[in-house]
Amino acid sequence: MRYEFLIETYATERIKILSVWSEFRDGDLEVRPNPADKRGRSMHEQMVHQCVSENLWFKNMLGIDVGAPPLPTPETRLEFIKRYAEDSGKRLVELQSKDEAWWEGETTFFDVKRSRAWVMTRRLTHSSHHRGQQMAMLRMLGRSLHSNYGPTADTGGLMQDKAPTIYAYAGVDALLAGESGGGAKSPLPQPSGKAVTERPGAAGKG
Repeated sequence: MRYEFLIETYATERIKILSVWSEFRDGDLEVRPNPADKRGRSMHEQMVHQCVSENLWFKNMLGIDVGAPPLPTPETRLEFIKRYAEDSGKRLVELQSKDEAWWEGETTFFDVKRSRAWVMTRRLTHSSHHRGQQMAMLRMLGRSLHSNYGPTADTGGLMQDKAPTIYAYAGVDALLAGESGGGAKSPLPQPSGKAVTERPGAAGKG
């Protein structure tokens, strides 16, 4: 099926979202990028937005309703992880049942007509955009980052330096079990102290 790549991408994107959420601590949820500026979402607000926004997109634009409230009770970090893992898993099963005609059929994207494949692509990039904001917040908080796509500064640096890809967890089930038990992420190597840049001679220059 020609749209299998969108299904596979959603399957991997949901674990990336959950992995980034697992990197935060409970006490981080109300922190904003700039404490004096409420325009920048707190992590709590980021998780609310991901759950509510994805629920609305799937229900209203793709016709997929998981039949559950999008937000957990209570709204703790772990309960958000569990809620999104369950709901996104149900959405994945529904997507796996769709044929090419469904993907190519038109739906309403806000006030314009688009194919469901187009809407799904936009949904993936929307989620990725917000995940990038959350990873930047983790850096502001001084947290280490496991791999989300490939190597990071905390897994060894750049690809050309042969830095490894180290995911926090092997999959959703391992993540849920690990975080429910207080955390069991893959260990990261000791920091090298080197600047992570393709132009090391320019590091620190204005």
